[in-house]
Amino acid sequence: MAIDSGRSPAAKVDIVVLAGGLGTRLNGLLIDLPKIMVPVGGRPFLAFILDWLIRQGAERVVLSLGFRAGPVLAYLDTHPFPPLEIVPVVESQPLGTAGAVGFALPHLRSGPVMVMNGDTMLEADLPSFVASHRNAGTAASMLCARASDPQRYGLVQIDSLDRVTRFVEKSSAPPEPGWVNAGVYLFDRTILELIGKLAHGSLERDVLQAMPPGSIHAYRTEGRFLDIGTPESMAQASKGWQS
Repeated sequence: MAIDSGRSPAAKVDIVVLAGGLGTRLNGLLIDLPKIMVPVGGRPFLAFILDWLIRQGAERVVLSLGFRAGPVLAYLDTHPFPPLEIVPVVESQPLGTAGAVGFALPHLRSGPVMVMNGDTMLEADLPSFVASHRNAGTAASMLCARASDPQRYGLVQIDSLDRVTRFVEKSSAPPEPGWVNAGVYLFDRTILELIGKLAHGSLERDVLQAMPPGSIHAYRTEGRFLDIGTPESMAQASKGWQS
């Protein structure tokens, strides 16, 4: 894709936001809402994500929905986010994160495509992430954040060439600072075609961890990272993301 110096690199890629999960760890907070609609600072978490993507220069988002999609669609009907084009895609049954990306494939125009989990807050420069991916020459890139205790997320081991060499499961991760998967990826069309062949599955387990060591580019950010998937982290986010 040609580089247009007048537009952000993030504007040149479609961004898939995965927001179809059941949110089982937040059952006490969700009531009849999907996780992405839980209030944070008086607004749905979805608004936080979309505002952040606009500031990063994004122009087109494919919103992957499933469980309790109705409140999301109703909210978007009355709350536009110009200049962002938002394309909702609703799966009829849970497909897993890989299956959700495959289901959204007909709506994706760019190459590469960015995929991000809809339940994380992070400080990262997405245009730099896109540029780094293009320079790396790999078919897949992963945004990695620094965590004080990677036992909650699992550890990502990265070599001196910024390539992922190994994924360490949560139970085996040492209780010391390390790099973790921040849930934001860039996939070229070759990877998207492989994902499209999975009717159901996990991006982490069935795609990324199945790739040969060194084939995934790691883009590191020292910015803050928070997974809102538990009541404790949701409370932290609601207080203004205080550390």
